[in-house]
Amino acid sequence: MGRIETICISTRKGRIKKPISTAEFRKDYGIVGDAHAGNWHRQVSILPKESIDMMRKQIPNLADGAFAENIITSGLDFSRIEIGTRFLLGETILLEVTQIGKECHTACAIRNLTGDCIMPREGIFCRVIQGGNVNPGAWVEVTETPKVA
Repeated sequence: MGRIETICISTRKGRIKKPISTAEFRKDYGIVGDAHAGNWHRQVSILPKESIDMMRKQIPNLADGAFAENIITSGLDFSRIEIGTRFLLGETILLEVTQIGKECHTACAIRNLTGDCIMPREGIFCRVIQGGNVNPGAWVEVTETPKVA
């Protein structure tokens, strides 16, 4: 079991996201108020705090949301996450992994700021299966993993 350290949103894509104190997750949409919300497969992005902390060794003042991540978690083993894995955030929010990593934009503002973008290698993208509200500090649990055929 892990924990939500930070929740971030931005009103425009390709921008650094800003931390918020509570988030409303809407089914088949994403986080209300975030530019990446909508009817598609990358409604919510997740990065592990442990990966961000490695980058902070090079860039100590790196802000939460610098990689345009929505959720920063701690205490989860991301090496075992596969497409189809489901996460329970707090008591009600259910996310399903739809993509691991992504191609970075050529003129990526995050890469320009940090010198590297870990989102293409370590970002997890999800769609919202069941919505609700959650705050930083809530638990994150892997509830279902894909069955191997």
